[in-house]
Amino acid sequence: MATGAGDRADPLVETVAGLDEALAAVDAFDEVLVTGLLRPRPAQAAGLSELADAVAGSPLAAVAAEAAEKTAAGAAGEDHFAALAAARTALLGSVHDALTTRVEEVTGRPRGKGSVPAPGGPQAPNLLAAARSWLCDLARCGWQGIDHDLVSASAPVVSAMLPDPALRRLATLLDGFAAELAACCPGATLDRVPVRRWADLWSRALLLTLPGAADVPVTGTVTGRLLPLGVDLHEHATAVQAQVHAVFEPADGAAPRLVRACVSAPKPDTVVGAGLWQLLRPHMSLLAAVGEGRSMDLADMPVTAEGDLIWSDAYARPGEAVDAFATARVALSAASAPATAPLDRHPARIAVPVFLEGYATRSDDEGALTLTLAGADFAVDADRIPTAGPLTPEAVATSNACIGLLRWDAGTFTVQPLAVETTVRKKAVAVHAGAWAGGTADKAGVKAEKAATDAAAVLRERAGRLLRK
Repeated sequence: MATGAGDRADPLVETVAGLDEALAAVDAFDEVLVTGLLRPRPAQAAGLSELADAVAGSPLAAVAAEAAEKTAAGAAGEDHFAALAAARTALLGSVHDALTTRVEEVTGRPRGKGSVPAPGGPQAPNLLAAARSWLCDLARCGWQGIDHDLVSASAPVVSAMLPDPALRRLATLLDGFAAELAACCPGATLDRVPVRRWADLWSRALLLTLPGAADVPVTGTVTGRLLPLGVDLHEHATAVQAQVHAVFEPADGAAPRLVRACVSAPKPDTVVGAGLWQLLRPHMSLLAAVGEGRSMDLADMPVTAEGDLIWSDAYARPGEAVDAFATARVALSAASAPATAPLDRHPARIAVPVFLEGYATRSDDEGALTLTLAGADFAVDADRIPTAGPLTPEAVATSNACIGLLRWDAGTFTVQPLAVETTVRKKAVAVHAGAWAGGTADKAGVKAEKAATDAAAVLRERAGRLLRK
């Protein structure tokens, strides 16, 4: 794995002590939420006890034990539900830390110094309390007990939160969560419940309703050169986000570091594919730089301890042309990783930039791709390759080098390609998932952009009609 250590990938496929036990306790609690906690049955009481026992040696031991006891008796209050969510989050945090340690061992990448500051004081306590009350009602009813009346009760809270930038993170989470639940109502008819996913969303949202938890502390500013590696596009029915992973080189000559820059936008479910860039592009000049293969020069750009740039075009200007693969080969291995905030310590949030070369690719009968590198097999997470760009699983299959994100899913590490180098007519060609971020002359990209433009025009015209009535 050509990210620093370069010789060994086997630690990523070896068993991690205690990991299975921690995940089993999380699964036991998640099953409790399926049928709800209004009148817990013995099997649910056992699941609650398993969660409390798993954190018995931690500072959460007493509150988790009390919460499990009260909840099993059907007498849980909001504080008890919050304690259970905290215990679940702590367990997944321990899994995250163990897996991250393995990644550091393989990549040889230094960990950044410092810690994430504690959040500030409470904001909009009434709105947070309303959101917390709705989430507790969900827990009492369970996923099988949800109906449209229960789910729609979140709408006034979300509408009141969205205008406040400090609450928009939680509002977006609640909005997306409610949309997923609404699409599955009534819960009693569900053939399959996304148990882990909904428990993840529920516990994260509940903890974000605690005073100060949703604050994003800005810890300083940075000045220097930003070298983009690739774009990770996150799409939901109601929102879209582009997350640019990059290496930042400080102007004062300090060691390079890994950073991220994000831009998000609400979206109608009819805008998909390359049309997503039209929603995002006006809000972030960095997307144009990524599409053009340029660096960005930053001056006093705000940044959090987690390495997230609080992006503003006022603090950035386009720099010189730069090759992402040159950045990956030269600068990536020396770039330190940022700290991780407590609520973000979750195995699903592991997304470590890596540079891979010298691997072999193969596909099974169903078309699933696997990279073999340094004696270890890594599945290619092709489902995360966006349709809003020229990168395809076929390009990955014929590639000889890859910039990607190392992720962990369903018990194994996987690779999400952000860009690959392949050979076309004896020439090395780079194919990037975010190549169309700033616009494109590619025929397929132009066609997709035109279709998205037409769809957006129709939506604007319909919205105008509604406003005129």
